[in-house]
Amino acid sequence: MRSIVLLSDIKYENVVNLPLLKIEYLPSIVDLLQYDALIFTSKNAIYSIDSFNKDWKNIPSYCIAPKTATAVEAYNGQTAFIGESSHGNSFAKELIPLLKDKRCLYVCAQKTVSSLVEILQDNGIDINSLVTYKTACNEKQFEQPKSNSIIIFSSPSTVECFFKRFKWNESYKAVVIGKTTAKYLPDNIDFIASEKQSIDACIELARTLQRD
Repeated sequence: MRSIVLLSDIKYENVVNLPLLKIEYLPSIVDLLQYDALIFTSKNAIYSIDSFNKDWKNIPSYCIAPKTATAVEAYNGQTAFIGESSHGNSFAKELIPLLKDKRCLYVCAQKTVSSLVEILQDNGIDINSLVTYKTACNEKQFEQPKSNSIIIFSSPSTVECFFKRFKWNESYKAVVIGKTTAKYLPDNIDFIASEKQSIDACIELARTLQRD
């Protein structure tokens, strides 16, 4: 049976973890209480902002997916809305009617791949962004995944860090979290994209491929 390799430290039963990314928080001084709404598309945005400013808990949070909302609630924040699409651009469109006349702050990573801010600005939403963390390649030494593994790429950064370290084995199968991440794969690599943009969905897809 093929091994499933997740390029993250998130634990799943019978899944091999290969945490090629590390998260670095980027603290800053900001008056969060001037905003009426916070937008989160990542749990890391929640963890990072909580590390240096607790005021975020007093502002309604608009979350891209249920797992993001779960993180908000775990930190005693206020969930105002949970998106349905789990994709940044589609999430932005869901937010447009909800954020009229609100002053909004998108809490995000240093590198983002969606056009969420631009879409909201183009539709008259008053929005700023605050970078609270960045991802970088983990310098730790890891063994290359064994032949016939199913490799799950959950972001463009995981693609970058994997190919900086390893050569692609033709026996591998690639599962990607979405079309944006797929664009960062080398052209010669075939992949299967998850219909839903979540790691859970990628794991489910990988399990269906294990016996191929």
